[in-house]
Amino acid sequence: RDDALPFLGKCWWHRSHCYPGSAFLLLVLSHNLCTVLNVPHDPVALEEHFRDDDEGPVSNQGYMPYLNKFILEKVQGNFDKVEFNRMCWTLCAKKNLSKSPLLISDEDAFKVWVIFNFLSEDKYPLIIVPEEIEYLLKKLTEAMGAGWQQEQFDHYKIALNTSREGLSAWELIDLIGSGQFSKGMDRQTVSMAINEVFNELILDVLKQGYMLKKGHKRKNWTERWFVLKPNIISYYVSEDLKDKKGDIILDGNCCVEALPDKDGKKCLFLIKCLDKSFEISASDKKKKQEWIQAIQTTVNLLRVGSPPPHKEARQKRKELRQKLLAEQEELERQMKELQTANENKQKELETVRKQLEAAAARAAEEEKKRLQTQVELQDRFSLELEREKMVRQKMEEQVAQKSSELEQYLQRVCELEEMYKQLQEALEDEKQARQDEETVRKLQARLLEEESAKRAELEKWHLQQQQTIQMTEAEKQELENQRMIKEQALQVAMQQLEQLELERKEALEQYEEVKKKLETAANNTKSWKDKVAHHEGLIRLIEPGSKNPHLITNWGPAAFTEAELEQRQKSWKGKKTTSE
Repeated sequence: RDDALPFLGKCWWHRSHCYPGSAFLLLVLSHNLCTVLNVPHDPVALEEHFRDDDEGPVSNQGYMPYLNKFILEKVQGNFDKVEFNRMCWTLCAKKNLSKSPLLISDEDAFKVWVIFNFLSEDKYPLIIVPEEIEYLLKKLTEAMGAGWQQEQFDHYKIALNTSREGLSAWELIDLIGSGQFSKGMDRQTVSMAINEVFNELILDVLKQGYMLKKGHKRKNWTERWFVLKPNIISYYVSEDLKDKKGDIILDGNCCVEALPDKDGKKCLFLIKCLDKSFEISASDKKKKQEWIQAIQTTVNLLRVGSPPPHKEARQKRKELRQKLLAEQEELERQMKELQTANENKQKELETVRKQLEAAAARAAEEEKKRLQTQVELQDRFSLELEREKMVRQKMEEQVAQKSSELEQYLQRVCELEEMYKQLQEALEDEKQARQDEETVRKLQARLLEEESAKRAELEKWHLQQQQTIQMTEAEKQELENQRMIKEQALQVAMQQLEQLELERKEALEQYEEVKKKLETAANNTKSWKDKVAHHEGLIRLIEPGSKNPHLITNWGPAAFTEAELEQRQKSWKGKKTTSE
């Protein structure tokens, strides 16, 4: 099948299979593509690659891996691989796309087709293995915000493994378009999830979203749509990507750091490059931390020269599958060797058993003959007892003959013991074979432990992310504690103010009491003077006058001077201020 091959290789591929040995057609196609796309090529290497055997693309490898690795990945300039894939899709979709109605649009089906070409195995016919299907469905489910149904996929995987190794491009489109793993989701949600996965895997979009950017000349803040890729950050007017405003070129010398809030802007961070720096404001602290972490990770990958995370993860998954396949093949080979050795040992044991049975039969026959001979000798001895002296010499010869037969019998017994020892050795060999089988099982268990360790490492990364979220919550709690402390200080100050107000009121009441007493004393004095004037007349004693002028009241000279009055007023004011 050539479902996922680009249109430039389809007709040549059919002719190559219809006429074995026609690798020359693919060689000419590759040469012309290299010339048109301005890709350097080596004619000798091309002829070596397209040799007519089981290793070249004209046999079992397919033309797509060679096209991707040796031609498309070496194209320089503004070559758009998405448009190239769209042309291929236009020519092959009408023929191969299912006629049954799908829950996704043609544009989404095209994006699934391109994702299939990225995740498929580098062998012909192109298929996507169950592990990559699970990876793709998990990313789509995560993008849709739904829960992953592992049990449902396990049932589907079991049914898939019993019939084939994987799915073709069109079968994958039918699987996603049927809604089997997106029940309850509308078409728009599924389309947005496919677009998000397409941007990440095919367009290398590591992160995107709206943020505010500070201008370099006007110093004003403008909202822009930012798109982070492995070596550049582009910003646009909106998310339709039609009006591009600029790029931030990333390299190993760039760095990103958080900034404190200023000028009414919050969640600030700074991207430093060799020639320019960019101040950016995120919508919240979580978005700020996510952007800082994503940009720092991209810069670190540029420093060490590593590919984007999804490409590196894809390569690791392929290497792990190849490793597991090689280990499985080695295990099968060892099992076959053990089985062959076991069968050989069984054959040897069967041969030894037959030999032992034959030897036992011979020994029984000889024992039977010996008993029969003994009976005959006893009969002869009873019959020829009288002729014993005559045949003594003959009997001695017969005894010698029987002794020789006895020695042969003992020799046969020794041979039987030797065969028994060989049987014991064969049993020991079988025991050793079982121990080797147990060693292979332990090796398989160790591989399972390594897989568990990888899963633990992923759990550790998830825990680190949770700790970062907890740190943000801790900062929020610290601000709340400071606010509570200030409120407590304010309450203490209000209590002190109320206490001073109470003391001022008490002092004012004391002042009113003193004032009332003074008025009472003055009234008493006035009443007394009126009585004296009425009964005796106004008598005024002539006494030496004071040097300082006295105040004159309605009743005569005052008891104190103006200086003494001012001194007493200052004293009253001081007491009043203290009480307030």
